[in-house]
Amino acid sequence: MASFHYSLLFLLPILIISASNAQTPITLPIQKDPKTTQFYTTIQMGSNRATINTVIDLGGPFLWFSCNDYVSNTYAPIPCGSAKCEVAKGIGCVGCNLPPRPGCTNDTCGASPYNPYLDMLVSQGFAEDTLYAKNRVPQFLFSCMDKDFLEGLASGATGMLGLARTEISFHKQVVGKFNLPHKFSLCFPSSGIGKLSIGPGSGPAISKLLKTTPLIINPVSTYPIYVTGDPSDEYFIDVKSIRVNGEELSVKNSYFSIDENGVGGTKISTIRNFTALHNSIYKPFTRAFVKAAANMKIKSVAAVNPFRACFSSDSISKNPSGPLVPDIDLVLPGKDVYWRIKGANSMVEIDRKITCLGFVDGGSNPRTSVVIGAHQLEDNFLEFDLVKSQLRFSSSLLTQNKSCSRL
Repeated sequence: MASFHYSLLFLLPILIISASNAQTPITLPIQKDPKTTQFYTTIQMGSNRATINTVIDLGGPFLWFSCNDYVSNTYAPIPCGSAKCEVAKGIGCVGCNLPPRPGCTNDTCGASPYNPYLDMLVSQGFAEDTLYAKNRVPQFLFSCMDKDFLEGLASGATGMLGLARTEISFHKQVVGKFNLPHKFSLCFPSSGIGKLSIGPGSGPAISKLLKTTPLIINPVSTYPIYVTGDPSDEYFIDVKSIRVNGEELSVKNSYFSIDENGVGGTKISTIRNFTALHNSIYKPFTRAFVKAAANMKIKSVAAVNPFRACFSSDSISKNPSGPLVPDIDLVLPGKDVYWRIKGANSMVEIDRKITCLGFVDGGSNPRTSVVIGAHQLEDNFLEFDLVKSQLRFSSSLLTQNKSCSRL
């Protein structure tokens, strides 16, 4: 995966709402880095309340950040062989032959933080410290990471906040400390500030816009390192087919299902910029979209890498909810249940003259057939209910004169 080197000042204040009672969510701000298009949030950790900017990773198993310059009197490494190490699924023991400091201790529970932008696992250690969200969250488990392995993260970010289905994910630890319902929601802004909320679900104004679909389990782990028999901790949904402008693509059903080896299916990713489709889905998908666009008098132009279908911007009409182009539906189980992708989420403006279909070719042998990327999630509200194992989702809020920055 390509790396990025850009300068960005993180001046966003920490907008964290206190969990004053069992039914008040804890909310973190989400902002989009315009250079890398990564979404990040801000937390505070340790006795000095260090401000740490973390890229949001829906599939990440835990919080990790660079401890090279981290100083805290309340920092404590997790001993290898301890009960907490077992909960964290620590791998062996790690040590350090330098003077002790956060991230450099002996007999420490082994962690394997993963930087997906480098596609690199690093041998580190688990620790715990106090996280501050106005309320104190004591003994919060996380992993250190060496600053030499931060390449690819938005400049100013020194870690990643993991939201996967694990015992030490960010949301799992928070709901446990505050006795909140095990739910969290994401609303990624196209501009302004969105939010990550942990605890009680959406209010009535949003609830009426949401559809529900089951979260399904991939029986084989999709993390770079795992024990045989471990299921995936990432979030999969059961897409049955894809429609373009109401017409279903002619694609083998087997691509949308998950086989016994954990191959296939559809997952949601916040570290993929754009939705990636198995090559055997992508080809008929782009053909169908180009044909439907031509029927709307939208003119095709030469492709711009990594996209295959691009158009003259002058030929695309717009309204407040984005470009007027063929609708894309991810068809889900149940009567009339689908996730509609409108123009604001399907199209990417390259420059004033060219606009492209913001989906990419995932190759002929991908582990997962459909990986829904972050661009397709912007200004869509997603609520992950891990009690009922359901995803509640909206299509673009822009069609309702709303947005993630105006909720």
